[in-house]
Amino acid sequence: MRMTETHSPNPLHAGRSASADVVPAEVLLQLQDLRKSYGAAQILAGVDFEIRRGEFVCVVGPSGSGKTTLLKCMAGLLEPSGGQTVFEGAPVTEPPARLAVVFQDYSRSLLPWMTIRGNVELPMRNKFPKPERPARIESVLEAVGLAGKGNLYPWQMSGGMQQRAAIARGLAYQPDVLLMDEPFAAVDAQTRIELEDLVLRVRQEFDTTVVFVTHDIDEAVYLGDRVVVLSGAPTTVTRNIAVDLPHPRNQRDTKLLPEYARLRAEVFELIQSAKSHATIR
Repeated sequence: MRMTETHSPNPLHAGRSASADVVPAEVLLQLQDLRKSYGAAQILAGVDFEIRRGEFVCVVGPSGSGKTTLLKCMAGLLEPSGGQTVFEGAPVTEPPARLAVVFQDYSRSLLPWMTIRGNVELPMRNKFPKPERPARIESVLEAVGLAGKGNLYPWQMSGGMQQRAAIARGLAYQPDVLLMDEPFAAVDAQTRIELEDLVLRVRQEFDTTVVFVTHDIDEAVYLGDRVVVLSGAPTTVTRNIAVDLPHPRNQRDTKLLPEYARLRAEVFELIQSAKSHATIR
């Protein structure tokens, strides 16, 4: 869990004094008794947790637990029925300027009539002067493995390349928090592994705070500094689990660690319990 400077993988933090180890990072995002209902159907029943600067927090839960609904409320794309999200000290009533979202359906989030370079530039237009944009665009395209691909259109690229482009667009905007809604659910297993490692690399390079919604337990434990486990609907937080696995991580060595297996089993049991409770109800 990246609650202190000690756990940060960013090389810029190297060499800090020992006194910094006990100073908690700044809270960027807070969910305070967040509730959402559609008519008589209650989806979120009071969700509370917070995200600190530099953390990679994964959110998991059983199917139908409202993970995407929760993310949309966090992003200001959906108005909650009660409670609130607080971003950088201010209640979220509309999409915040310093927050970006990478959606699951990359085929809809990328505009097919624009090149990848144009898609990445689109959200930058109201933030960065035009002369600054080309260098920023090329930097993030290189970071996600798309150097030299900026003139392609989305329909000329594989699904994995399109999702890389969507990640590049989020990073180019330089958000304080990047929200990702099951971003690898629509790609094949090998591409998913590559994208997981890509996200870990660019998170370190850009020092980005990430909230990552997923249904995949292995993915959540592998990527996260913390895993927030949701109950079934009506949804609350079942457990907030610190993931104290070493960095850098890799698909082989990390997943062979006994602590990885223990954490995976803990999350699995919590989700199975939530499913059983939902069935009984």
